[in-house]
Amino acid sequence: MDVQSVLEKLDVSPDQGLSDEQVKKRQDIDGKNLLQPPKKSGLLQKILNQLKDVAIIVLLIAVVLSFAMAIFEDSGFVEPIVILSVVILNLILAITHEGKAEKALEALEKLSAPYCVVIRQGVRKSIDATELVPGDIVILETGNVVPADARLIESTALFSDESALTGESEPAEKDAKDIAQSNAALGDQHNMVFTGCVITAGRGTAVITTTGMKTQMGKIAGFLSGSKRMKTPLQIRLDQLNKTICWIAIISAFFLMAIGLLSGTDLPTMLLVAISLAVAAVPEMLALIVTLTLTNGVQKMVKKHALIRKLPAVETLGNTSVICSDKTGTLTQNRMAVKQLWVCGGEPFTDNATFSEEQIQFLQYLAMANNAAYETDENGIKEYMGNATDVGILRLLDEKGYSIDEETYHRDEEIPFSSDRKRMTVIFKIKTGGYLVLTKGALDYLPLSTESADDLKAARAVHDKFAEAALRVIGIASKTIDTLPDNGHIEEVESDSRLLGLIGLIDPPRPEVAVAIAKAKAAGIRTVMITGDHATTAGAIATNLGILQEGTQIMTGAQLAKMSDTELNDTVRNYSVYARVTPEHKIRIVKAWQANGEVVAMTGDGVNDAPALKAADIGIAMGKTGTEVAKSASDMILVDDNFATIVEAVGEGRNVYANIKKIINFLLVCNMSEIIIMIFAQIAGWGILLTPVMLLLINLVGDGIPGINLSREEFDPKLMDKKPIKRNESFFSDELLYLILRQTIACSIAVLIGYYIGAFVVLPGGATPSHALGQTMAFLITGLTSIVHVFHVRSSKSAFKTPIKNNKPLLGSAAAMIVVFTIFVILPIREIFGLSAISGAHWLIVFAATLLPSAVREIGIYLDGIPFMKKQRHAITDIINKTRSKLPSFRGKKPTK
Repeated sequence: MDVQSVLEKLDVSPDQGLSDEQVKKRQDIDGKNLLQPPKKSGLLQKILNQLKDVAIIVLLIAVVLSFAMAIFEDSGFVEPIVILSVVILNLILAITHEGKAEKALEALEKLSAPYCVVIRQGVRKSIDATELVPGDIVILETGNVVPADARLIESTALFSDESALTGESEPAEKDAKDIAQSNAALGDQHNMVFTGCVITAGRGTAVITTTGMKTQMGKIAGFLSGSKRMKTPLQIRLDQLNKTICWIAIISAFFLMAIGLLSGTDLPTMLLVAISLAVAAVPEMLALIVTLTLTNGVQKMVKKHALIRKLPAVETLGNTSVICSDKTGTLTQNRMAVKQLWVCGGEPFTDNATFSEEQIQFLQYLAMANNAAYETDENGIKEYMGNATDVGILRLLDEKGYSIDEETYHRDEEIPFSSDRKRMTVIFKIKTGGYLVLTKGALDYLPLSTESADDLKAARAVHDKFAEAALRVIGIASKTIDTLPDNGHIEEVESDSRLLGLIGLIDPPRPEVAVAIAKAKAAGIRTVMITGDHATTAGAIATNLGILQEGTQIMTGAQLAKMSDTELNDTVRNYSVYARVTPEHKIRIVKAWQANGEVVAMTGDGVNDAPALKAADIGIAMGKTGTEVAKSASDMILVDDNFATIVEAVGEGRNVYANIKKIINFLLVCNMSEIIIMIFAQIAGWGILLTPVMLLLINLVGDGIPGINLSREEFDPKLMDKKPIKRNESFFSDELLYLILRQTIACSIAVLIGYYIGAFVVLPGGATPSHALGQTMAFLITGLTSIVHVFHVRSSKSAFKTPIKNNKPLLGSAAAMIVVFTIFVILPIREIFGLSAISGAHWLIVFAATLLPSAVREIGIYLDGIPFMKKQRHAITDIINKTRSKLPSFRGKKPTK
């Protein structure tokens, strides 16, 4: 539509704008100019999501059975109330921590609320962009963010950076007079500007056509909100672990019930045994401690300028094996800088050189032939505005301590840059008389005189040299004239100019990125550059940063488009740089790496990056330059837009994963030993060794409190010397399962010895042996061995060689819990939990048995130093892992024959 038709349709005057009454009516119809946030789960939905956990389901079944026995068998309500309290506590803490990262993101979004200038009732005013309605007249100037989709009414040399929407790296030239085809692609709608895009040059006036979710960015945001992300590797591993443990509990419970019922034991007693076994098997604190571990990781990453939106992403980041990174703004500084200069008749020189008067004059002419400007805030900090190339030139002149001579030269006319002409011309009136004409642009498009032939020949050689270094080459020519052509023929000044020289610009790499990439490589992480820039420029930057090395290649979008997905999957490892790619290509590259078993992190800032961010295992959006749609699709936001922050965050993610493995080691030894002693006691005819209440006390006090502090273990720099964890790798892929089994057996033997002595052995000066005395000793030894075991899992080294200074709260909590267990037995409250008093001799047995697993562990470490014993241990580990791999995974797959 032409401009007048648009204005008539929207019922607005470009001079007067909308009235307050019109604004109110339209806002009632169209709502606020906001992208609708993804629908959040309500409290009930969050509770239901937590109740899907298999461990919680097992505990709830135990609650129901316990209440039934309390009612019909008069067994008391202590056990069901305690078990139910544990379930409720887990739910409250899990839901509370789940919302912390979301609140942090909301706070970040509030900080970036944009404003815009509109004409309403004939008056210019600055308003919050969320208050815009269709028909509002907005003023657009260089540096403005377009607040909503709008049709241009008038424009002057207007350029809009639409890379966030279309993926095009170069700013799009806009023209209010253009009439686009009805089915034109967004990049071809030269008379429109779109939400979130930045005006890089020129000025204009536009009328808002759509707001909020009806804008082009809103539509893409709508598509994204409905899609679901697949589970992270951590979630899959934890689900599998929980299901396996719960199946062990269920099978063991039925096995014991069958044995008991066949031997004549009554049903209520066997139900109590089944409940006890279920409580023993389920690691009640696992989900909570893992959540706290992830939350600690989130808080540490915030200090490193990384905002985590989804808790599991912390661990996923630690397993990252490939980082697909955008170039501009992440690997580079996102600002064009002049690196090489050449003045006709001389030799090329760098920006760091000491400039002569002639070279300063050359730089001043370059700065005069552009539209960049800067403003200085109250702190004296300069903010540059304008085209990236122009800003780079002006910044260099400013750094050299010079400025434009505005007294001698007064800007009079301008012939703006266009993509067809590839040049711009600025005319200055000289104070002493006449006019200076400066033309800046591509060398082949400068209007040079025949007298510049020799200079042109030398210039081409310099141009090629600059281009080979991946620099963007700009030339400038000048001439002086006495008078200007008649109005309407100003273009005639563009002729017979003399070439002054050339400059080469580039978006320079961030100084810290090369070190970060080398650090990532040492950690087994491959960095891949994906950019819309030209292959030559991308290759030069990638080589400089250490991304493009011998044996790897560059692939262009055109080459990628010709490849099938199968071909890409087979060859993706051969390429480290992808240049001139489209948004569709990005998602194909991510999926190709995933098909090769890699855990992929993807960075991006634009709406066009959102699908790839969502497809990656961890999507990383830019906090400064990123669009809201990109942030919404991401798992992590880089507050400082810095690649080095990703590598720092990977280190923290690895620490989180290492801590989770320590927690699993810690909790499984405790829970598996409880299962073994319960089963052994039933088979031996000893009855119930530990009641459900005793087991819950052990799991909450002995396991839970120290386990929470175990989640705060500090980062070990050696973690970044290891290879990343593979996507399909189990928690038990190394020797962890062997260590768990060894310590489980040691702990179980210690408890069974303690029970046997308490129940059947008469000690000098001790109490009469009884089942209650044996239960009390079993309770103490089980709890205390759990507490002491927390110091074994901190490191593969001896507990005596692992300093406690990095986690002093762990020592404090362990000591406190030992005191608590002692109080449970010494004070009269023991009767509530079914415990009895024990003599000094029995206390000595308890402490001796508690140290038995520690002795086994220290001896194991010593034996590991002997080559023969180490070889035997590896052989046992291989047998365990092969056996485990042949077992059904309980994930709906049929077991292998």
